Amino acid sequence: MMKSHWHNLSREQVAEKLETDLRQGLSETEAAARLERHGLNQLEEGGRRPLWRMFLEQFRDFMILVLLGAAVISGLIGEAVDTIAILVIVGLNAVIGAVQEYRAEKAMAALKAMAAPAARVRRGGQVMELPAAKLVPGDVVLLQAGAVVPADLRLVESADLEANESMLTGESTGVAKQVESLAEPKLAVAERVNMVFKGSQVNRGRAVGLVVATGMATELGQIARLLQKTVDSKTPLQKRLALFSKKLALVVLAICAVIFVVGLLRGEPVMLMLLTAISLAVAAIPEALPAVISVALALGAARMSKRHALLRNLPAVETLGSVTYICTDKTGTLTQNRMHAEGFYLDGQMHEAIPGESRLFGEALALNNDVEGTEGNLKGDPTEVALYEAAQKYGYRRQELEERLPRVAEFPFDAERKRMSTLHRHEDGIVLFCKGAPERLLPLCTGGEVDGLLAQAESLAGEGYRVLAVASRQLPELPEKLEMEEAERDLTFLGLVALIDPPREEAPQAVQDCLSAGIVPVMITGDHPATALAIAKRLGMAESEEQLITGQELAELEPEELRQRARQLRVYARTSPEQKIRIVEALQDLGEFCAMTGDGVNDAPALKKADIGVAMGDNGTDVAREASDMVLLDDNFASITAAVREGRRIFDNIRKFIRYTMTSNSGEIWVLFLAPFMGLPIPLLPIHILWINLVTDGLPGLALTAEKAEPGVMQRPPRAPDESIFAHGMWQHMVWVGLLIGGLSLAAMGWAYGTGHENWQTIVFTVLTFCQLAHVLVIRSETESLWRLGLFSNRPLLGAVALTVLLQLGVIYLPAMNGIFKTAPLTLPELMLCGGLPLLVLVGVELEKWWRRRQLSRQQ
Repeated sequence: MMKSHWHNLSREQVAEKLETDLRQGLSETEAAARLERHGLNQLEEGGRRPLWRMFLEQFRDFMILVLLGAAVISGLIGEAVDTIAILVIVGLNAVIGAVQEYRAEKAMAALKAMAAPAARVRRGGQVMELPAAKLVPGDVVLLQAGAVVPADLRLVESADLEANESMLTGESTGVAKQVESLAEPKLAVAERVNMVFKGSQVNRGRAVGLVVATGMATELGQIARLLQKTVDSKTPLQKRLALFSKKLALVVLAICAVIFVVGLLRGEPVMLMLLTAISLAVAAIPEALPAVISVALALGAARMSKRHALLRNLPAVETLGSVTYICTDKTGTLTQNRMHAEGFYLDGQMHEAIPGESRLFGEALALNNDVEGTEGNLKGDPTEVALYEAAQKYGYRRQELEERLPRVAEFPFDAERKRMSTLHRHEDGIVLFCKGAPERLLPLCTGGEVDGLLAQAESLAGEGYRVLAVASRQLPELPEKLEMEEAERDLTFLGLVALIDPPREEAPQAVQDCLSAGIVPVMITGDHPATALAIAKRLGMAESEEQLITGQELAELEPEELRQRARQLRVYARTSPEQKIRIVEALQDLGEFCAMTGDGVNDAPALKKADIGVAMGDNGTDVAREASDMVLLDDNFASITAAVREGRRIFDNIRKFIRYTMTSNSGEIWVLFLAPFMGLPIPLLPIHILWINLVTDGLPGLALTAEKAEPGVMQRPPRAPDESIFAHGMWQHMVWVGLLIGGLSLAAMGWAYGTGHENWQTIVFTVLTFCQLAHVLVIRSETESLWRLGLFSNRPLLGAVALTVLLQLGVIYLPAMNGIFKTAPLTLPELMLCGGLPLLVLVGVELEKWWRRRQLSRQQ
């Protein structure tokens, strides 16, 4: 019999199948034999990679290999400083990547830490305490309040047992347990109420259970196995940069080969053309790109932490901007994670408040509970806390009522009766207050309206409410022999209470923000389907039952059927960990980028599989946090939408840097490529090119990361996952602006060289540098004019440009720098020429943006 069917068997059948005597337990000999057969009751870890191996694997990235090639080339031509600079950048990048991977692999360690260290077991007729790892199938385990369940158990005895299975199911409300067999074979973990599972906790009561699964065969073990199988997905940026690097390398090699061959055909010296080709290769590679991306992501992560989102994996910052689906838990993320009495059915109609004439009903809510603590710090069952708070809100204060109606007896709640009664003395005798499930309590009431009340209760439940019935009975005195059956009869119906975990105040707006940004929010919950759909409708996530599917229905779908329905479904209820991964995979197969939220152990595999895993920091488990890319410190869905906005801003700014640096490199390539065809000598030395790429590109490029979000950043659809990083006219911009910069630099060079200026190389070096600084100021937005943005609205960029100008002047005028950079001081007219020509770049790009604005206005 499969372990998933133990709940269908009776206690006697389970004991027979496991060959166990419930009174005696297993003998030590039999236990030893089973331990040999089944192995230790512990989770197995897959082979973990050492940190040094993770570090070395960072060098497999194609962009890193291109940069290492640039370092080797720089070393070969004697530029040791350039080689060291590139190696430092690459080394830091590898350290950051290795540390992130090491942290991500700690999820299994956190999962193992949840296991119970010891267990109380009956063996050979004796109760003893054993290490939990020594448990075997067939062992008889004794549980009590506060214990951690040591293995998957089928309960054979239970006294008011309630277990917290939130780490497996995601639902924080305790589950009342029973021992009777269940008829339905395919039940979710949350619905197998005659079983308890490894790693869950006992809230109250006591029980005896038979071990039916240990180690990796348990539900917790299945999650561990999924964690080992699940491979982290590459971020969109990583995929785009890998493709960009490969294309760039091929283009660079092709251009270098063309120039080298053309030069040789013209009769140029071999070494001169080799030097030119190498200079061109160095010019084309954006050495500062890894550093700028790391800084952009780190600054973005710092900004997001102020919005209660903590990034554990830096590339995930940018991934948020590509997200097309957000698969979110319900409880605590979309809702407040506390039950609230939202409506009261009294005297044949619904009320939002308890009316004054329903005094007895209000007193029942206030007195019939075991809530402890003071206002703002109440402790007890979440449902009872909600009823207590409702009574307090409408003036029924338990402390005052107990002085007049002291409790003299009670019948505690248990899973079989599904009700609770308290008896209180008053001046005319005894009043009994009873609350419980309508189907169990209403038949005990007098009057012929039971069927109508049951229908009303079912109607409220269909709207997603948890419904409780409340009744009372007057007794002349407290019976000497208090019997439950005798006391709980001939009750007078007082009313129904409709309870729900209501949406967070900010959740509806956050959902609308997602929809307007082209992102589809999807609810995946372990809760009841009716409750899940009711909350989804309130939030605007779903409109009808056609958009809901249960875990049981999902299990019957083939992968292709799920893919066909995935884009229409908005609510998944009663789901298992494996099904969460199936949902993510189905969406990913359709080309979607998924964010997945979760807090329980059951969420960890899906968090790891998703393009970005978002764990709850307030109520989440360590396992979920270790498997995630991002942790929400306030467990708030609205924080995800704020993070998406930040992710889009960051990607826009990375694109701006790539636009800036590749246009600059394009200008350098045109200068080096065209100069020989114009009869001019090599215009730039390798050290000039690396100075431009690391300093002139690097400092302003870093400052671009501080640029504010573009207008309407959350009113546009997500980027297509397969969209090129050069989309939306970027490559055309790089070519024509690069030609403009190259043309201006060559014009200055041609004039200076032709008129006999000895410092002609310093002039072309400076024009090229200042043209790029003019370019960086004007590309802060793809459409908005610099004058509308304001020159001082990005002070870090303005400061970086000013600093770069000063550094360039130092290279020109400081004697020590003249020797290193092979430069010579410029006269004032020459310097004014170098400063005036770049203004044409500014004007040219502003004209391009004006044309773009016209095109956009025509499309609207």
